[in-house]
Amino acid sequence: MTKFCTTRLRKLALLLAAGLTVSMSSIDARADTGFKTWVANFYTTAAKSGISRSTYERAFAGISGPDKDVLDKAAYQPEFKSRIWDYLDSRVNPYTVKIGREMAARYGTTLNALERHFGVDKNVLLAIWSMESNYGAALENPERLHHVPQALATLAWADPKRSNYARKQLIAALKILQDGDVTPKQLTGSWAGAMGHTQFIPTSYLLYAIDADGNGKRDIWHSVPDALATSANLLAKNGWDTGKTWGYEAVLPAGAERYEGQTKTLAQWAALGFARPNGKGFPRGSDRASLKLMAGGQGPAFLMTANFFTIKKYNAADSYALAVGLLADEIAGYGGMQQSWPRPQNTLDIKEKFQLQSRMKELGYYDGEVDGNFGSGSKAAISAIQRRLGMQQDGEPSRSLLNALQ
Repeated sequence: MTKFCTTRLRKLALLLAAGLTVSMSSIDARADTGFKTWVANFYTTAAKSGISRSTYERAFAGISGPDKDVLDKAAYQPEFKSRIWDYLDSRVNPYTVKIGREMAARYGTTLNALERHFGVDKNVLLAIWSMESNYGAALENPERLHHVPQALATLAWADPKRSNYARKQLIAALKILQDGDVTPKQLTGSWAGAMGHTQFIPTSYLLYAIDADGNGKRDIWHSVPDALATSANLLAKNGWDTGKTWGYEAVLPAGAERYEGQTKTLAQWAALGFARPNGKGFPRGSDRASLKLMAGGQGPAFLMTANFFTIKKYNAADSYALAVGLLADEIAGYGGMQQSWPRPQNTLDIKEKFQLQSRMKELGYYDGEVDGNFGSGSKAAISAIQRRLGMQQDGEPSRSLLNALQ
């Protein structure tokens, strides 16, 4: 929990123990005062980085206190990790592939130009766009957006774990504003400061942002060409290997788990018994690849080439880079995974998840998007159906529920 939240709760506990009347508004007012004092004092630091007084005042105009929603999100991050198949199901599925292909057609001229200029696979750019903002749909939800200077100042002031990060990013955000690419009102992002269609933190924006549409501004919030070009620039400058893949799904030979994490040429992997499940050979035997077992020895194997690790410059998680690679391949029409994940008994694969949502919609229990994601709306619908069928009401999708509805 953040320093602000802890202090606030401690004050409440002391007042209640003393039998006194608690005024939440008075505690909030003291927090607002402390935040405003921090903002006023931080200008000295900002000025040393070349931020003008007018830029600073424009950034914080009308802001009277911290963004408490930022503190809640920072303090209560999920404490669990999705299993790899659940992670991929929510990101690589018929819905994200369909929208990706629609965007490929809509922005075909831009994507082809970016691929020629930067040498980065246009389908990888589409996959990153999907992963980062659902092809921009996330930017249309005001509840998910925060004023970046306020959000970063809130973290710098109240969250010791993120203070150094937030101070550095706040200076960068102020430079973006001072450069004139966006107005203070347009400078929005996630609670941690990631911005625009392709979710760049301010320091990365300063390193890689591109004005691709030629209007004189680098605008990753409103210009899809600028956002995609910025992603392409990041990948190109971090070593994207033009014309090559991110990796290969492979069949794991018996006893080969001991090689996990090792790097060899594809010819050497083939000699050890690794083969592609579609029966095709590895096209460039001299390319080097690292073995990744995302679900241990019971799941598919992956031989990751250099571009996989370049994708990780965007997000360091193996699961993220794998999702980008798989989604890019499906958008391109190369086909999806050939092997199955070792899912627990009675759980659904991604096709079955779509079938269940579609069936619930047909029956009038669910009116949301058929996208394979089981959020609060889907789970409420499942609970209602389970109650009607006399099943255990856990709100979770299952093969037994799908079978009952079919």
